Amino acid sequence: MTAASPTGGPRVLFVQHTHPGAYPPIEHAARLLAAAGASVHLIGVALLRGVDVAPHDRLAIDLLPAPRGGWRLHLAFLRFIWRVCVRVVKDRPDWIYASDPLSTPAVWLATRLVRSRCAYHEHDAPEGARGRAAAIVQRCRQRLARRADLCIAPSAGRATILRQATGRSDIEVVWNTPVLAEVAGARTPRPGGTRLLYHGSIVPARVPETLLHALAQLPASVSLRLTGYDPSGGRYLARLVALADALGLADRVEVVGLVATRAEVMRQCADGDVGLALLPLASTSVNERTMLGASNKVFDYLACGLAVVVPDLPDWRETFVTPGYGVACDPASVESLVAALGSLDADPAARQAMGERGRQRILADWHYERSFAAVRARLLSAETGAR
Repeated sequence: MTAASPTGGPRVLFVQHTHPGAYPPIEHAARLLAAAGASVHLIGVALLRGVDVAPHDRLAIDLLPAPRGGWRLHLAFLRFIWRVCVRVVKDRPDWIYASDPLSTPAVWLATRLVRSRCAYHEHDAPEGARGRAAAIVQRCRQRLARRADLCIAPSAGRATILRQATGRSDIEVVWNTPVLAEVAGARTPRPGGTRLLYHGSIVPARVPETLLHALAQLPASVSLRLTGYDPSGGRYLARLVALADALGLADRVEVVGLVATRAEVMRQCADGDVGLALLPLASTSVNERTMLGASNKVFDYLACGLAVVVPDLPDWRETFVTPGYGVACDPASVESLVAALGSLDADPAARQAMGERGRQRILADWHYERSFAAVRARLLSAETGAR
């Protein structure tokens, strides 16, 4: 058996080759386990500057510096594997919780060194990578998924991808919902027009240029706030800002940029009226095609009482439009965006009712305490330590 944690609960080591603060479900899972008495340690890489994880007495974080380009990337990855293995041998955790494909080489090796149990939670499916290093990651992903005590995916679609790639059949699906403490109180009517809000990665698939063209056709009282980061290094965001200026929208489009904490993200959400969760209707990306449940933003909006705008796809329409939480559109069509956003702007009472129905659904069952309950129970059970 492994040594007991200072709190008497299990030791859980989360491993991810990214900044854990950029993935709300990692922070949610870690904090729920810590609150239940587990001793939690996060190892990650500071790939995204300006974000942080809220402190907790039973939660420690170890971030490696972001690697530079070229040959240094391979060296940094080997250093990441080494640090994970050293931490595992030193701490002898009851559970090692791998949170992305790039963590699998380190965790697969670590599980050969100690008798810790392992959970593999694949938030995003690997796609597009080629070469020898990518092939090694794929082999480690397959091996770890097959031997892990628990396998988790954030949507039914991504569970299918993981199942087909690894042969693992018993995969838990855990939607990326907010925790109950993040749910805002009931909204009261507010004057001042309609505030559209987007949070997340600012990329063409999520924030298309058609959105700005649609905004230009809507009443001047409709505004847009963009909260998040641009993975292109700011190039796409600069393009959007230039387009907004050209369309005469400079005073109606606000760019907040990246915010540091999850609490600040939710505060930004609470300041909006309509939450945007747009995706292409026909995408070549397996992650975009399997986003329902994996995208936390739509649940975050609903937790704050915002009506939502979602892609006009059957599963999204059934999940969010049919129950009355928002409207659907084709994000590639300016006309479709104008119709969807215009309907919400024209009827504030209906818009608020949509958001409140969604907020009540979050309180009832779309929250991480419920989504993560089966996994949490397994990690906290007496069935830990040596296999």
